Amino acid sequence: MSLPPIEQQLFRRVCGKYATGITVVTILDQNKAPHGMTANSFTSVSLDPPLVLFCIDRRTAFLNHFVPDARYAINVLHEDQQEMSTCFARTGRDRFEGVEWDPGANGAPILKEVLASLECAVIKMVDAGDHVVVIGQVSHANWKEGQPLVYFNSSYQTLRTETSAS
Repeated sequence: MSLPPIEQQLFRRVCGKYATGITVVTILDQNKAPHGMTANSFTSVSLDPPLVLFCIDRRTAFLNHFVPDARYAINVLHEDQQEMSTCFARTGRDRFEGVEWDPGANGAPILKEVLASLECAVIKMVDAGDHVVVIGQVSHANWKEGQPLVYFNSSYQTLRTETSAS
């Protein structure tokens, strides 16, 4: 039995009430040219084996780089990297222009000064409406201290941490 869908704008507004971190997914193409996109549809899936997923719109050309065993990276943005998030969300330009990065252990681009990075290999891709869910197994991970870039209510936010008096 299929249920009638809710109106898209309502669905978007309701989902906007869920705060997410911001990542940039990066990959090298066959010619070793870097490609990337901003994604907030990222989550961990499993500890054993270590799995993560992100979702990608099936209409974007970026999807063409994702095939079984493709190596990619999830770059978790630091709260000071809003400009990077915006850069990798834009279309019609070289998203890596002026962006510093190093190749990770699996070759995928690791962006400079990110809060954390996960290097992955595609193990499964699942069709899900107008998106594809990409599931990857994590082979390398790094992190540093700091606060994440957060998206909530259709805008960037600052994560407030409270200190309690002892």
